[in-house]
Amino acid sequence: MAVTALAPGLSRKLKKVLETRTDSPDLLSSLATLSTFYADNTPQARRNLKSSIEQRALAINHHFLDASLAAQQALDTVEEEVNALAECCDQIAKALSGCSESTGDIISTTERLKQELELTTQRQEIVSCFLRDYQLSNDEINALREEELGENFFKALVHVQEIHANCKILLRTHHQRAGLELMDMMSVYQEGAYERLCRWVQAECKKLGDTDNPEVSDLLKTAICCLKERPVLFKYCAEEIANMRHHALFRRFISALTRGGPGGLPRPIEVHAHDPLRYVGDMLGWLHQALASERELVLVLLDTDANSDADSIVHHFSKSSESDHTKFEPEITFVLDRIFEGACRPFKIRVEQVLQSQPSLIISYKLSNTLEFYSHTISDLLGRETALCNTLWLLKDAAQQTFFNILKGRGEKLLRYPPLVAVDLSPPPAVREGVSLLLDLIDTDNSMMVPASVKKPDFDPVITALLDPIVQMCEQAAEALKSKGVLSKRSRTSSDLGSSSRDSLTFDAMLSKKTSTLTQGAEMSSTIYLINCLSAIQQALVDQGVAANYVDKITSDIDTNVSILVQMEVDAILTRCGLLSKISYIQNSTSEVDSEPGPLAQAPEMSPLVLSESLRTFFGLVTGTEGLLPEFEQLQLPRLRSDASIRVARALADGYELLYKAVVDPKNKYPDPRSLVRHSPDQIKTILEI
Repeated sequence: MAVTALAPGLSRKLKKVLETRTDSPDLLSSLATLSTFYADNTPQARRNLKSSIEQRALAINHHFLDASLAAQQALDTVEEEVNALAECCDQIAKALSGCSESTGDIISTTERLKQELELTTQRQEIVSCFLRDYQLSNDEINALREEELGENFFKALVHVQEIHANCKILLRTHHQRAGLELMDMMSVYQEGAYERLCRWVQAECKKLGDTDNPEVSDLLKTAICCLKERPVLFKYCAEEIANMRHHALFRRFISALTRGGPGGLPRPIEVHAHDPLRYVGDMLGWLHQALASERELVLVLLDTDANSDADSIVHHFSKSSESDHTKFEPEITFVLDRIFEGACRPFKIRVEQVLQSQPSLIISYKLSNTLEFYSHTISDLLGRETALCNTLWLLKDAAQQTFFNILKGRGEKLLRYPPLVAVDLSPPPAVREGVSLLLDLIDTDNSMMVPASVKKPDFDPVITALLDPIVQMCEQAAEALKSKGVLSKRSRTSSDLGSSSRDSLTFDAMLSKKTSTLTQGAEMSSTIYLINCLSAIQQALVDQGVAANYVDKITSDIDTNVSILVQMEVDAILTRCGLLSKISYIQNSTSEVDSEPGPLAQAPEMSPLVLSESLRTFFGLVTGTEGLLPEFEQLQLPRLRSDASIRVARALADGYELLYKAVVDPKNKYPDPRSLVRHSPDQIKTILEI
């Protein structure tokens, strides 16, 4: 049974031995160590192997104990010292426990005093903040009331304003009574400071009138800026500035007019009084330059927002009144208006004297333009509703009225004494002079200075006022030429007919026919004369843009008169040929729709014999054998001469074509139409070169 029980154990060990790897590092290391003390491989050694190993381990342990004996002794010493320290700590803890019990009262007292100190410190800070935000220091009170005005005064005034603003916040709390009392106190300080500041500013402003170009100190700028908080006081100071600069500008203007600059340079303006344009221009230029300098001075004084170098005090006051900035602009305009009010009267008197001296037409027009330019320019800087601008606009209107009065007088003189008509029907010298004068006015108008924001005034009234009297003068001369020509030629005709003819029955008819011819000739001459005058005006103005409307009107009048001239010449030619009545008869018979007239050949005045004689004369005029067609040599414009000749030829061709169609029409029963109208309408047009 014992063998049977051990067999499985041996088998497992044997199996374990057999499965052991002989090349593993642990096995190799163990064998190497075993070989150091296991030298003989004998049965006795194998049986004693386990004891040998145990002895070996025991020897190693003895060796370890011997080696660690010194360390063990040192650890014992350390343990003794630690125990001693623990005893000391226990003693100290006992001592501290006793001290805590004895000093507990002191610590609680210290904590209580520390809390009281913190509370007192907080109260001290609150009181300091209250005094800073709601009270003035003695130095600040002294600066507001007694010290000379300077930086400390304005700093104290700023502090007063800050306190006053803080009191408004205090009124919203339950400390309303304290806030009201503090506000009353600060108001007293503030009002006293502002009154003192106003008196000082007025005294300083009085010094500004002593020099022409005063230097404004930063202190004065700051003071005026501070006064903006009190509009009434600010207005007093603005009036003081206006009065001082008013007197100073008046003296400077009179000096510039009469004495000139220092040492006589620049020369006095009145030296050029003989030259109206330069005289008025120099005065306007001086006023414009003075306005620029005075405006700059007033802006420096009254409009501190325009100063980029303002200090912190000025910035504080300008910021506090920023929302009310626009309400001070009328003050600036008022000051500038008051300053230049004194120069209005002497300037107005001198300009009116210039206008009363009856300057030339060109000079008066240039004066009007110059005054208008400066009126717009100064109005932009100073304002329209000011004394100087009102004076400028009144003088501009007066100069313009003077200009138109001169034009009116010139026109009335031309109409009162119209010139004689030249033999060649050329325009009179008055037309050339008027056109030349108008061209000079146009050149002046083109070179006129006009501000960019202003529309250039209309030039048509000037053209109308200058040329309408000239055109009326030409029309009067043409009418006079017509009447004079008819009377003179009628008297010559009566004498040419002789006394023998006067006794005949045909005298009245001959005289009437001759008179009609002469009347027509006089009308044609007067029309040609009027066309020549209008053409002279048109040709001179055709390239001038400002006269485009008037040129269109003149062109229309020329076309109308040319049409009248052509019609009169056509009627004269057809009357001479005896065809005018015949063409009228044909037109009337054609237009009578209701009635049915008989054949034209049966009418007495349209008989073939009468018509043949008239057409013979007509063909002679057309071909040149019976005279020449009019070429309108007295028309001075070649284009009009050519146009009138062509229109006459075309009208004659149209009349002949009407007659030709009536003659060749079978219903008119002309026996031999081709013998009457030997030429076709196209042949007549070719002969007339149309």
